[in-house]
Amino acid sequence: MTHNFLLPLTGSFAQPAAENPTVAMIEAAFAHHGLDWRYINTEVSPDNLAAAVQGARAMGWRGFNCSIPHKVAVIEHLDGLGESAQIIGAVNTIVRQQDGSLIGENTDGKGFVQALSKVVDPSGKQVVLFGAGGAARAVAVEMALAGAKHIIVVNRNPDRGHHLTALLNEKTPTHAQYHAWDTTYQIPADTDIVIQATSIGLFPNIDDTPDIDHQTLLPNMVVADGIHNPPQTKLLQAAQARGCQTVDGLQMLVGQGVIGLKYWTGIDADPEVMRQALLDLGL
Repeated sequence: MTHNFLLPLTGSFAQPAAENPTVAMIEAAFAHHGLDWRYINTEVSPDNLAAAVQGARAMGWRGFNCSIPHKVAVIEHLDGLGESAQIIGAVNTIVRQQDGSLIGENTDGKGFVQALSKVVDPSGKQVVLFGAGGAARAVAVEMALAGAKHIIVVNRNPDRGHHLTALLNEKTPTHAQYHAWDTTYQIPADTDIVIQATSIGLFPNIDDTPDIDHQTLLPNMVVADGIHNPPQTKLLQAAQARGCQTVDGLQMLVGQGVIGLKYWTGIDADPEVMRQALLDLGL
């Protein structure tokens, strides 16, 4: 019998890297689907990013994730970008092509839209999005490309808010506008989808919640929160109490993993196996 001791490699470059649970989720999927692949979680400083990418090239890695603080800086070390990554201006998943070239994709927003689409089709919908940082930008672009008709960007920093709405209006088919967030926000009654894409409520600050008037959440709205730890944020609890359908950040994290695995391996991974791996960690 011939053994193959050369296993396909994937992994992650980030700083800090120790609290990133992606490795558990991806390796659970590899095991479940009988793929003898490896995912190596590594701590890479900004000074070492170029060398790390060169190393991945040299070692024939099939792909890798880039997390904070490398999502923008990695672009100059790649050979090209996918459509949405180009608009977003940030990358979190790198895919090795047949010819050996490295292409940057962004699954931050794709995972979000995939999780959300199981509950509601974004096409033609009115969206209110809280946040204008990197995650919010990725989600906004993917929602626009998925056909969202109108996106209101609600953000405390007007410069970032205006910048994101301009990007959406110039580069995507949606119509976007900025709303200032200087008081308790009232969600317009014609809203279909509410998306929380700030870091408010992330562990350990689990009692924090965005300044939103919960009375303006209506039962026909779908409310999504990008926070994965804890998955049941105060906002989602309030939305459920108001009769809304909800999507949690853990579903979005899993959605990203499913898309990344499809890019690297070509398989459609079982999201439940990946979600359970994260829940087993206590997330």
